[in-house]
Amino acid sequence: MVSGFPTPAAMDVDSSNNQSPYKISRSTSTGRSAAAATKGPAPFLSKTYDLLDERPSSSSSSSGDGGSIISWNEDGTGFVVWSPAEFSELMLPRYFKHNNFSSFIRQLNTYVGFKKTSSKRWEFKHEKFQRGNREMLVEITRKRCEPSVYPSYLKAATNSNQEDRQSLNHEQLVEENSNLRKEKLELQTQLAQFKDLKVKLLDFVGHHMRNSNDQHVKNGRIC
Repeated sequence: MVSGFPTPAAMDVDSSNNQSPYKISRSTSTGRSAAAATKGPAPFLSKTYDLLDERPSSSSSSSGDGGSIISWNEDGTGFVVWSPAEFSELMLPRYFKHNNFSSFIRQLNTYVGFKKTSSKRWEFKHEKFQRGNREMLVEITRKRCEPSVYPSYLKAATNSNQEDRQSLNHEQLVEENSNLRKEKLELQTQLAQFKDLKVKLLDFVGHHMRNSNDQHVKNGRIC
């Protein structure tokens, strides 16, 4: 036997040793895939989806229940917040433990792909957020970092709230100014009455003193 060639047994050993790293690599890759498959959607998305699934569709949004507040749109490709005020007061505390509509929109905006699709109502769409396709929620990802600027529709909501507060403050100032004017008129009326009373009192005292002097004169003449 030539000593320069490996024996069959040695070749089997080398072959098994060379294959072992690949076996470990395939096992690791499979584990990672399984972990990714078991990952669920974000709690915020699940809660929003649950909230919508409990509401009637937009076709029955006038029924007087939660569907008149928020619902899927007609084709189920997005959702509509019909009444932001009632949504903030009745729905947000129940599902998200707060009552701030702007915070809800800001959190929605932290996920890639959500868009406000109407300038006339609060309607939002996402290609992976659709009625009857809950399994697609896991494909919605968060943005890499929180947005440093509000989206335009959130700015509009914030500006609207500021304008409402300014309008309310203006109305309060107008009402307070009106009350002050009324008080001023009342005080001026009272002051005029006091001045008139003062004149009458002075006239009365002067008349009384003149009568008293006249009486003294008459009495002096009689004496």
